[in-house]
Amino acid sequence: MDKHWYEKKKVTVMGLGLHGGGLEVCRYLSRLGARVTATDLRSAQELAPSLEKLKGYPIRYILGEHRTEDFREADVVIKNPAVPVDSPYLKGVKRIETDLSLFLQFTENPIIAVTGSKGKSTTVTALHHILKGDYPDCRLGGNITVSPLSFMDELKGTEPVILELSSWQLADLRDRDLLKPQISLITNIMHDHQNRYSSMEEYVRDKEEIFLHQQEDQNALFPLNSWGRSWARKTRARVNFFSLEGEEEDPRLRFFLKKEKGYVRTENEDVEILPPVLAVPGRHFRGNMLLAGAAAVLYGVSPERVRSRLASFEGVPHRLENLGIYRGISFVNDSAATIPDAMIAALESYEKPPLLICGGTDKELDMSPLEGLDGKSAGIFLLAGSASERMIPYFKKSGISWQGPFGSLEEAFEKAVAAASEGDMVILSPGATSFGMFQNEFDRGRQFIDLVRKLS
Repeated sequence: MDKHWYEKKKVTVMGLGLHGGGLEVCRYLSRLGARVTATDLRSAQELAPSLEKLKGYPIRYILGEHRTEDFREADVVIKNPAVPVDSPYLKGVKRIETDLSLFLQFTENPIIAVTGSKGKSTTVTALHHILKGDYPDCRLGGNITVSPLSFMDELKGTEPVILELSSWQLADLRDRDLLKPQISLITNIMHDHQNRYSSMEEYVRDKEEIFLHQQEDQNALFPLNSWGRSWARKTRARVNFFSLEGEEEDPRLRFFLKKEKGYVRTENEDVEILPPVLAVPGRHFRGNMLLAGAAAVLYGVSPERVRSRLASFEGVPHRLENLGIYRGISFVNDSAATIPDAMIAALESYEKPPLLICGGTDKELDMSPLEGLDGKSAGIFLLAGSASERMIPYFKKSGISWQGPFGSLEEAFEKAVAAASEGDMVILSPGATSFGMFQNEFDRGRQFIDLVRKLS
């Protein structure tokens, strides 16, 4: 649809939010001449950072509530991905879009699309780091809290755009035939967001939108497991299988880890695409770097350049983020570990078991990975929350001791620091979502960083 269609149209933005998506929609459509109403259940005080950035734009705000008439009278409703499609406010509206669907309708740039339960933010950030060497104007957006509308007007039409996509964002694109990426990548499938989905199959079905409309001359990157094999039968794209589990002998593999080294398989030989030393420890980080390198190779970057650029990649905030040493104690911020699998993977990244701050709000996840926690932590300090209450029976069953639950991060942090000795590590890796005590996982991570800095 032509951009000019939006001129003088009534647009209701449902969910202004704090991550930038609603904010950028308001900015973008205001510049196109739309009559924008932004509505959010949060108060003006809670949304102050977003409202400050929108000063000077002719936007009408309805905050602290949603009103039916703002949806019924709108020509278009732009919904936040966190809003379920069956919301009563969306019933009977003329047209529903998202910031992502607008971007995909208006852009001609080649897209590299990445989804998965975990690892996607680290993977896309590393991929962006690699591609900028050959494509300085390469852009990164999506679920990584950068709306692609924020750089829409700066694009020339040829530079690659990397999009990190959540299952909710993909669900909003279903049956739209909008997403046709040059490369699609699904990093993995784990139990996540089961408070939103009735089954794993429903969750995976949303993930599949990333490859369903690709063409024969495009590439898909799938894990060589039962999910990946089923996806290979559903896509028209060229399928490239990867493995992070040491199955390198399978002839179907294109990319794989072998004894901590990462390879791309060519017709003549297996070529290394990972440097021997990476900035962040752990096999799962190495796996993310393999996937970033794999996507870059498929986009035409040589294995040698991939290897060189990954050697200078320093990692991503809130994901095994090394905060330094204070009072002889190391601190690591892994606030983005919002499922038990990610928490266990973080602990396994270190030879010496760290002191662990974990817990939070439940989203009906599978807690069975906690059965592998024994011996991986030198002490557990629980944050109060519904997920923490579900963690405790696993601790009891395994004979693992813990302290808490604590009503604040500061209290849990103080107890962990008091229990630590010189040479120990304290890690925030919650294994649960952040809502209740924090605005989001980034707010949780920032609060942890502030507590660490106060020690100095």
